[in-house]
Amino acid sequence: MEQIKPILEALLLASDAPLSVEKIRDILPEAERDEINRQLAELVSEYEARNGGFHLCAVAGGYQFRTRPDFSAWIKKLKGARTQVLSPAAMETLAVVAYRQPVMKSEVDKIRGVDSSASVKGLLDKKIIRMVGRKDVPGKPMLYGTTKKFLEMFNLNDLSELPTLRELKELEGDSELQAHLDLKALGGNAESPTLREVKQPAGNSELPVLQESREPEDALELPAPQDLKEREGDEV
Repeated sequence: MEQIKPILEALLLASDAPLSVEKIRDILPEAERDEINRQLAELVSEYEARNGGFHLCAVAGGYQFRTRPDFSAWIKKLKGARTQVLSPAAMETLAVVAYRQPVMKSEVDKIRGVDSSASVKGLLDKKIIRMVGRKDVPGKPMLYGTTKKFLEMFNLNDLSELPTLRELKELEGDSELQAHLDLKALGGNAESPTLREVKQPAGNSELPVLQESREPEDALELPAPQDLKEREGDEV
């Protein structure tokens, strides 16, 4: 197909969310998947070589034009105060969900040493986390995981791109994710987080019941509740 690259460029510029290859094929059914991927890769390289104020990123399972982090200070001046700011309690709760998902609220409470109901509700309302199923134990408690919006917020293509706890410590504050997520509540010296991505059920279908899975004992060392500082009520 001729002129596919400028068409892709126009679609990406017009889209307000990451554009997946599947969505592009819906718009351009005559274009082959391999050709779309090749042209997208070329666009990524071209914008990286240009070294301008924005670039093309693979994020949240798709592609999106984004301003470079180097220019964030000027972007903030343009936009003023951020429209969505999470409290430290919400950030900490989000960190636990991101690295332990699918996770029960009681597990989040145990790790943080404080009731996380308000933070969980706020993150659900903001569609940063979601209910992914119920645990196959008595009472079948709800399990929580992150959403596509979470990936977009932290410029991740998928959960496998989450840095390990060791990597976060070595970055010394340079990571966008580290700047937003308070990972102290996770503790330990894990080489990698335990991630179990769960597909969201379609429509209004009943949430799945997930079997309990055993994790390596050294996956994450949880701090004892008495080792955590007391905190006042959560705010999101």
